[in-house]
Amino acid sequence: MVQMRGLEKGKEPLKAVFPGKYIQGRNALSDLPYVLHVMGENGLLLASPSVISNVLPKYSFIESRKNIHIETFGGECCSREVERLSGAVHHTKADVIVGMGGGKVIDTAKIVADKTGIPVIVVPTIASTDAPTSGCAVLYSPEGVFDSVYYLKMNPQAVLVDETIIASAPTRFLVSGMGDALATWFEARSCKRSGSSNECGGYTTLTAMGIARLCYQTLLRYGMQAKKDAELHLTTPALSCIIEANILMSGLGFESCGLASAHAIHNGLTALEETHAFYHGEKVAFGVLAGLYLTGAPVKEKDRVYGFCESVGLPTTFEDLNLEKVSRTRLMKAAVKTCDPKEAIHHETRKVTPEEVLAAMLAADDYGKKRKLGAYGR
Repeated sequence: MVQMRGLEKGKEPLKAVFPGKYIQGRNALSDLPYVLHVMGENGLLLASPSVISNVLPKYSFIESRKNIHIETFGGECCSREVERLSGAVHHTKADVIVGMGGGKVIDTAKIVADKTGIPVIVVPTIASTDAPTSGCAVLYSPEGVFDSVYYLKMNPQAVLVDETIIASAPTRFLVSGMGDALATWFEARSCKRSGSSNECGGYTTLTAMGIARLCYQTLLRYGMQAKKDAELHLTTPALSCIIEANILMSGLGFESCGLASAHAIHNGLTALEETHAFYHGEKVAFGVLAGLYLTGAPVKEKDRVYGFCESVGLPTTFEDLNLEKVSRTRLMKAAVKTCDPKEAIHHETRKVTPEEVLAAMLAADDYGKKRKLGAYGR
């Protein structure tokens, strides 16, 4: 997104962005027909195969509507898939698109809506990332390697978060979402300290920083209980709080505060095939831990973050990401990608080199291993 600056030098504007409407509850999906009717007459619903086979049959009011064309997601948020679906929008004469599924389905729907000039309604079926509310999306290669960030003209017009659907999903998705949300406060803090711009082309507001901090506090307070509840597929107050943290707080926080080392390290890790089976938030969580070393975080803070990751099952070692046998030469490949000139790692308070990234990842892995062996108290 083009960075907007004030008319006078040194008068850069504060800027925050939000989705048009956010609805969260046990039966939020029941609002879809009304919201769709407000925004258009013909809808194209993009959903993953698992959503089409496991979720939609439970909501006959969606499948039975003649003005909704259901399209199956091809599996990757890449330029080829965007082109295919843009053609489907024109062919079906859709005037609103609904993205229903995980982060890549949602990002694809957002990009297609932006390119075709129609509104998008986001319906996450898992709370694995903060993609649903944001005005940007991540493009990958067809093979799943990070390509670029695509900035939309505006944030989604509506986000419907049905807690019943999310509670029925595998718990690993929720935990991954906590990993993504975990980065929100630490990256916001780095951007604030370095005076870096946020993801919407301005500088962070007090409101956004407050949301980012609340996101972190919510994870620490409710994360472990929410995981237990999710394993039993229960919709509880703790689960509701974590769903809000993963989707709304993290979404508003990262976009209106900014990104830094954690997401840059995630992007670097995608260059290693061994990590492709792991979710976005799982790799981001390890990026947070490595980032604590890059930023010189105190031991007490490191222990708190490691303890949280361990309590909910987020990666704390290379072994957790299938990287224990990867050579330093190949790890350096990830470190170099992390430090690409376009990466958010340059939002840290000082210049960071690939050698320092590699050292931070090795240190994070070593500390995680020692904690697992009981060398450090928890």
